[in-house]
Amino acid sequence: LSLKFGDIGNLKGLVIRFLLTTSYYQLSVQNWFSLHRLQLLYNHSIQATFNATRIYAPASYSYHCEHVSSLQRYDALLIPSSANDLSKLWEVTFIDFQIQGFNIQEGHFAYAKDCASFFSPAILMGLVMSLILLLVLAYALHMLIHLKSLDRHYESKAASAYFAQMKDNDMGDEKEPLRSSGNESYELRNQQFCKIYI
Repeated sequence: LSLKFGDIGNLKGLVIRFLLTTSYYQLSVQNWFSLHRLQLLYNHSIQATFNATRIYAPASYSYHCEHVSSLQRYDALLIPSSANDLSKLWEVTFIDFQIQGFNIQEGHFAYAKDCASFFSPAILMGLVMSLILLLVLAYALHMLIHLKSLDRHYESKAASAYFAQMKDNDMGDEKEPLRSSGNESYELRNQQFCKIYI
């Protein structure tokens, strides 16, 4: 698959060639295509060659990725073919890259298999933060349950009510005999019967 720039200024003689292969995989029971190699040609001579990694999709799908690049900051899906090649002098980056080599219908891309993995750095960070928050919540709940059990423990260990014994002389102060016909009764002067200590 060749991408030609036509008569666009200095890019007139530049051609980007994508070498695609297709293979049948028994586990998925379908054909898959992969981008095997990328070549940069200028005036019909190969200037640079990059081996492509992890750029593949089912043959009935297209492949989409936000960045396909030879730079490490974009995960370097394009790797120079050899250390002695001039590819080291080139930096290639495709933004919003989408490709489909086979089973193209009506000139439109099919459903795209995206390069974003399930464990991207943002997703991993979110999972780690969720785990930390769950641990903090579990620790807080554990402490609350532990505090309640301490309260119950101390309630069961609390001292029982203590009623001080009243002395006879106190009783003498608190009651006064009432004289009546043959019966002796007492009138309480002080309404305080006891003290309670807890």
